[in-house]
Amino acid sequence: MQGKLLILSAPSGSGKTTIVKHLLSTYNNLEFSISACSRGMRNGEIDGKDYYFLSVDEFKRRIANNEFVEWEEVYPGSFYGTLKSEIERIWKKNHIVVFDVDVKGGVNLKKKFGESALSIFVMPPSIEILKQRLEARCTETPETLNKRVGKATEEMTYSNQFDKILINDNLEQSFKDAEDLVKPFINS
Repeated sequence: MQGKLLILSAPSGSGKTTIVKHLLSTYNNLEFSISACSRGMRNGEIDGKDYYFLSVDEFKRRIANNEFVEWEEVYPGSFYGTLKSEIERIWKKNHIVVFDVDVKGGVNLKKKFGESALSIFVMPPSIEILKQRLEARCTETPETLNKRVGKATEEMTYSNQFDKILINDNLEQSFKDAEDLVKPFINS
């Protein structure tokens, strides 16, 4: 049984997670796909709710067992991916799977699922504003901030591989724009 998938991708700090949360609270037939990752839990995160937290060895074992729909080594030793069992769990409820994934993961999912998926690239208004948003989180060291900004610059070149681009300049307008993009897909 194959259902629909909604893929939102963006450079870190673009606001995609906030937009995903809005869409999930707006449409009751959307359900968030919980990604697996090999990084440590951040303060307040819950295993099985925010992510499935796996050790690097466990993540690699599951890759070898072909348990992922997609996975990526986002940074050296830092793996993220989507377990096949997670998609099947959501489709069994006749819900649409919602992904909040990195840019390469979003491109890979769209290639794999084609017309069954709507892919949306959430674009920051500028790299400078993206940098300010990341600084405001107070979760980055100067080194990790520079790494994320450099990665974001590269990731923005992938935007043309998505079905739609949503520029997140004003959050309330972005919520409305996201609904306008998603509603026809949900109802098709």
